[in-house]
Amino acid sequence: MEIKIPQVSIGSCGLTMPVIGMGTASYPPADAETTKSAMLEAIRAGYRHFDTAFVYGSEQPLGEAIAEALNIGLIKSRDELFITSKLWCSFAEQDLVIPAIKMSLKNLQLEYLDLYLIHWPLKFSKEVSRFPVPKEEVFLLDIKSVWSALEECQLLGLTKAIGVSNFSSKRLEEILSFAKIPPAVNQVEMNPLWQQKELKEFCKAKGIHISAYSPLGSTGTKWGDNRILDCDVLKEIAEARGKTTAQISLRWAYEQGASVITKSFNKDRMRQNLEIFDGSLGMEDSDKISGLPQHKGCSLSIVIEHSEELEAEL
Repeated sequence: MEIKIPQVSIGSCGLTMPVIGMGTASYPPADAETTKSAMLEAIRAGYRHFDTAFVYGSEQPLGEAIAEALNIGLIKSRDELFITSKLWCSFAEQDLVIPAIKMSLKNLQLEYLDLYLIHWPLKFSKEVSRFPVPKEEVFLLDIKSVWSALEECQLLGLTKAIGVSNFSSKRLEEILSFAKIPPAVNQVEMNPLWQQKELKEFCKAKGIHISAYSPLGSTGTKWGDNRILDCDVLKEIAEARGKTTAQISLRWAYEQGASVITKSFNKDRMRQNLEIFDGSLGMEDSDKISGLPQHKGCSLSIVIEHSEELEAEL
């Protein structure tokens, strides 16, 4: 039986987004056929929201999976899906934004995105050949001109909504001071061990929806670890409720008002991650989670060489 995934309204244009999305970033990167097969399996499991980005290298296999899903009748129309992609830092210049989104659309074999995000509040001076990027090749974004180009993407119908990723309250304030179209979404790391309480309250007050990546700690990546899945408090709550630790973490984020981008290429875990809508966490469990020690997992140092000046500005 297909699970009905709730939707959340984003932005002021009446667009709705499924509250659970399937992530497509892999480390080390999966080959194209593995990614395509996993995305088809996700559609079979009931996922309709897919999160990709130019830098993940997953746009093309996701596009092939969507084309095949339409061809074999898993979905009747592209409109059944919600597709997010992101502007990479190498293209974070006003004149490069529209060519970049068109390149993503070509990779995905789509005419429009549902959501296009600025991936990081940074610009790289040239094509990146290694990570972390040398700090002399990294600059702060000229956010006003780049945001203006994203607004143009929406006005041209290349995307239905626009937003940001990895943006602080400080940088969001800057956008809101001049934006004709405010950001619909801020996609950030968020989970029971990195709860983003202040940012969450800021975004809520400004009408910006928070979408949570790494809701399970990004196990198996260069930057992730098992601290969510190994957390004793979460394990105890899961055991008492007959759920997995992952399901409790995802349910917690959902109850915070966030959507979640979860990623698994394992068929069983894909389905388990959707089974979080049959009962809420009690006040006692929520209080236990609220008191967990906090530790950020995805730091800027994964992307760029350490720079105190840049980090202070972000």
